[in-house]
Amino acid sequence: MADTAGTQLRVGRLLKAHGLKGAIKVELYTDDPARRFVPGAEFSLQVPDSSPWHGKNLVLRELRWYNGHAVGFFDGVDDRTAAEGLAKAILWVTHVEEEAPEDDAWYDHQLIGLAVVRDGERIGEVAHVDHLPAQDLLIVKTRGGEVMVPFVSAIVPEVDLAAGTLTVTPPPGLFEELPEAEAVPEASAETTEAETTEADAAAPAEAERDE
Repeated sequence: MADTAGTQLRVGRLLKAHGLKGAIKVELYTDDPARRFVPGAEFSLQVPDSSPWHGKNLVLRELRWYNGHAVGFFDGVDDRTAAEGLAKAILWVTHVEEEAPEDDAWYDHQLIGLAVVRDGERIGEVAHVDHLPAQDLLIVKTRGGEVMVPFVSAIVPEVDLAAGTLTVTPPPGLFEELPEAEAVPEASAETTEAETTEADAAAPAEAERDE
């Protein structure tokens, strides 16, 4: 997302309407919801260009918890229809540089340009970051082209900003083509006459079974 007044930090995603009074279930992308989701907190919205909410902000009235799920109430969202129109919207806040960063949270400008290292060897560089509803993707530029790397701890176990590196432990085939399966050996040309006769005899039976 464009940085209009400081660094933008993704803190949540709206899931679906909850009840009839405009409440919306919220998937939290922050370890500190008590600080990010306070009454009056204002969020930028990432929604499709066709959405009536495109270019607008959302102000939180209250965040409640139901059966372990966060549910938000927002200004101007007063019924279920309005809430359903916000499903899948991603919530962003403007980050003030003086704020202490959250654990395991980085901003795009910190990640872009980091050397990508696998088994101690540099294999590429982070070109940009794609923010998708399910997860973030690191777009890594390598000699063979760009590779999309899910930004999850199982694949990216370490980010070292001081060293300027990002360590990856990718599954086989993510950064290179998987080796082709061994070719199935061709049938021997020395097929016995008996084998040929047996195969020919079985063919009509197979045809009948398919019919």
